[in-house]
Amino acid sequence: MKAQDLIYQWNQMRSQIIQAQVAPALVLIGIFVLAAIGAFENATDGAKFLAIGVAAATGILAIISQYAAVREGEALIIDIRAASEQNALTKKIADSRGLLSLSAIAIVGIGIATFALVVWAVLG
Repeated sequence: MKAQDLIYQWNQMRSQIIQAQVAPALVLIGIFVLAAIGAFENATDGAKFLAIGVAAATGILAIISQYAAVREGEALIIDIRAASEQNALTKKIADSRGLLSLSAIAIVGIGIATFALVVWAVLG
C-alpha cells in the first residue's frame, strides 16, 4: 500500500477513538449535572443503580471501541514502516507505537477511575 493511503487510514483510526468518546462524555455530563444539583440524594435505589448501569455500559462499550482502534492503529504502524515513499510524516507516525500503547493503558485506567467517581457521585 502507498504511504498516503496508510496515512488516510491512520487518521480514520484517530477519528474513531475521538468519536467513541462522545456518547460517554454526554452520559457523564448528565450524571455530573444531576449529582451537582443533588438529584441523587432523594432518588430511589433503582434510579441510582440505573444511572450507574448506564454509565458502566456506555463506558465499557467506548473502552472496547477505543481499545480496538488502538490495536488496529498498532498494526497500521507496522504497515506504515514498510510502505514505500517514506516522508517525514510517515516516519513520525511510524514512531508513535509507544504513544499508542500509552493511550491503551490510559483508556482503561481513566475509564476505571471515572467509573469509580460515578459510583461515588451517585451513591454518595
